[in-house]
Amino acid sequence: MITHNDDVDWDRWPVADHLAENYRDLHPADAAVIAHHSAFYRRLAPRSLGCSVEFGAGPNLYPLILASAASRRIDAVEAGAGNVAYLERQILDEPDASWLPFHALCRRLNPGLPATLAGALAQVNVVHADVRELPPGGYDLASMHFVAEGATEDHAEFADFCRAFVRCVVPGGFLVAAFMENMPTYRVGPASRWPGCPVDPDIVREVFTPLTRELSVTRIDADPTLPDYGDTGMVLLEGRTR
Repeated sequence: MITHNDDVDWDRWPVADHLAENYRDLHPADAAVIAHHSAFYRRLAPRSLGCSVEFGAGPNLYPLILASAASRRIDAVEAGAGNVAYLERQILDEPDASWLPFHALCRRLNPGLPATLAGALAQVNVVHADVRELPPGGYDLASMHFVAEGATEDHAEFADFCRAFVRCVVPGGFLVAAFMENMPTYRVGPASRWPGCPVDPDIVREVFTPLTRELSVTRIDADPTLPDYGDTGMVLLEGRTR
């Protein structure tokens, strides 16, 4: 049986386990993503974008930090109640100290970022919603990290998520994303099982080429300091909508 997105109770996503396994330390793979994305964001004038979206934000703060130099507002759109609660705590209260090294690296690579972590998060608006229901053309930029390939085991549904990601951006708007490469169904924490849809640069390029221009797809190798979920690395994307 293939697991689809609507088969999963995303309110049960194990936020604490996910953070402990992936984001309590700054791992080399995320540093590589940050370096790639920072080069992309440096080409955008500070605060030149009215509104950006983090498409399926999860509890990961570094994509929001990265977008804070170019964006006057960032909608962090997330379906899971636990992730929404975590994001709201980070923005309304003091953010976890574990995110400070992420902010420091982002700012070192893009000095246009706000000087403090709290300042970078001040532009973020948490939206509890299904990303598939975002209206067309509502954003100047969309960012997505480990969402489409981690929401389903079905390649057709993966492509649908990618199309929804592109569709929510204005014509000529900006796209930046990261995907786990060849991610199988996997576990987070001691017991929970979550869907994975194995994709690689060729699959990502095939899905996005008809939808974009100025498309660039690259990859990085698997990071041995991260849990072995069965992936083979990360696929990184940037481009513009047609």
